[in-house]
Amino acid sequence: MILTGTQIENAVARKEVIIRPFRQSQLAPNSYDFRLGNRCCVYTRNVLDASKDNPTRVTEIPPDGIVLSPRRVYLINTEETMGSTKYVPIIRGRSSTGRLGLFIHITADLIDLGYVGQMTLQLHCVQPVRVFPGMLIGQITFWRTSGRRVFYSGKYNHRRSPVRSLSFLDNKLSHE
Repeated sequence: MILTGTQIENAVARKEVIIRPFRQSQLAPNSYDFRLGNRCCVYTRNVLDASKDNPTRVTEIPPDGIVLSPRRVYLINTEETMGSTKYVPIIRGRSSTGRLGLFIHITADLIDLGYVGQMTLQLHCVQPVRVFPGMLIGQITFWRTSGRRVFYSGKYNHRRSPVRSLSFLDNKLSHE
């Protein structure tokens, strides 16, 4: 079951859901609208290798924004720190964002139970689009769990967002 906006607000008050900073104006009927952060990570090579640590460059997004280009993925942090040890968060783009031809998470919308931090959004656009730090870009929902809770303790834990792909660590393990 999904939490309603009122239930999200109550869960934040009880510290069962973490959203910092929390702004009541960003509550929706069954989600919370989150904002784009100000750090952008891009890969410096055109061809990426899943078995290697691909080099990246991190820049700060200026107040007047940056123009995203097709054929590139942009890893950008959320402004908010979010997560829960009681509910499973799922992030999605807002419909306003989608209508610009902007995907904010490509495929990784499920946030593991127990992860709390700034999310790394994987932005991709179908045509050039300018984005700005602090703009409302996505929404997070919270879902009740069933069964014993096991918290996330993987390779992306305790890192400063945005975080590049660490798939090379998985591939390294599979080759041993």
